[in-house]
Amino acid sequence: MSKAAEFIDSVYQAVLTRNPGEREFHQAVHEVFESLEPVIERHPEYAESAILERVCEPERQIIFRVPWTDDRNHVHINRGFRVQFNSALGPYKGGLRFHPSVLLGTVKFLGFEQIFKNALTGLPIGGGKGGSDFDPKGKSDREVMRFCQSFMTELQRYIGEYVDVPAGDIGVGAREIGYLFGQYKRLRNKFESGVITGKGIGWGGSRARTEATGYGAVIFAREMLETRHAGFDGAKVIVSGSGNVALYAIQKVQQLGGTVVGASDSQGAVYDPDGIDFELLREIKEVERGRVRDYVDRRGGRAEYRNSGSVWDIADVDGIDVALPCATQNELNAENAETLVRNGVRAVAEGANMPCTPDAVRRFQKAGVLFGPGKAANAGGVATSALEMQQNASRDSWTFEYTEQRLEQIMTRLHRSVRRTAEEYGHPGDYVRGANIHGFQLVADAMIAQGVI
Repeated sequence: MSKAAEFIDSVYQAVLTRNPGEREFHQAVHEVFESLEPVIERHPEYAESAILERVCEPERQIIFRVPWTDDRNHVHINRGFRVQFNSALGPYKGGLRFHPSVLLGTVKFLGFEQIFKNALTGLPIGGGKGGSDFDPKGKSDREVMRFCQSFMTELQRYIGEYVDVPAGDIGVGAREIGYLFGQYKRLRNKFESGVITGKGIGWGGSRARTEATGYGAVIFAREMLETRHAGFDGAKVIVSGSGNVALYAIQKVQQLGGTVVGASDSQGAVYDPDGIDFELLREIKEVERGRVRDYVDRRGGRAEYRNSGSVWDIADVDGIDVALPCATQNELNAENAETLVRNGVRAVAEGANMPCTPDAVRRFQKAGVLFGPGKAANAGGVATSALEMQQNASRDSWTFEYTEQRLEQIMTRLHRSVRRTAEEYGHPGDYVRGANIHGFQLVADAMIAQGVI
């Protein structure tokens, strides 16, 4: 083991000791550290300045109580989180996740990933993340409003357009963003539109923000495929999930000539060999807040609903060219990866944050499958949030076409930078190493320049 490898391992062991039980955070740190041995060898100043130790320690971790009353006047208590991880490149930027699975370790893993994802966009934004173990599913609009108002009553102490700019994530859509922003405006007595992104178009939001993460993941996958003179035209695709990211990944694949045959939610998966009807699925999920099983009842034809197994099992029925995991972390394991490889998958791009387990990633790479990690492939969402911040700062509003054009430019440039960095460090075509190294160096150089803070 080289001195650089020994140093990296010693820092990682310290992270494990200092953050016990936070498995997903450990996984995220390990995934980045695996790429950094040649970087530390080439740049010993990163070790001398304790950059690895500092980048793994959030600048601030906030945990707070969120009391709220339901429609029967019963009082409930949830826990709120905001981890302001790194501001070397700009104000903290990252979404809020409302889901029963949210713990401090979950938020730290997401925030750590966000540091490097945001750096890769080339835009001046730092990394952070937040959320609550509140579950908006099954709640009335008034219950969600009361929770959001209570949540923001505490969170507003720590955010601002030059400090920390939250956005949406799982469980936090247009409804929740509206309630959160309204309470912030009420408490601060000013229309500070740049304090939160994902807003409605009529009150400071960005056109194409809803579509951006899904569109960006497909653009990144397209760029990967083009390095092998392939594309989406005629391709069969599986998309996991059916939230914003998955929905608009489906739409973009269809625009590029591909056919999406599978989608899912937390209760099951739908297989439609004739191709997912995007407008029908969007109406069910976005308008009616329904389940994917409702799609089969209304679609008819050959569509099937499966409430057991994995959406990735569809690959055994229908040979798949591209997989886009867009649901949640660690949803695609080594067994699923083997199924996809056996059935001819050519490219995988992560629309969610860390949806593929480490064993699955290794299986794809061993088989020569193009693999785009989330910190690169799903950066389109936060990039467009930064564009929303630009519009808010200039009191401007851009067209959908112009915003989408900017997104396209960012994602193609990001792909080029990641690919070039992988080649520079002797791993051509390894997007994981390329993304980790390029993102880390951008942040590390800024941290060194700003001193020990």
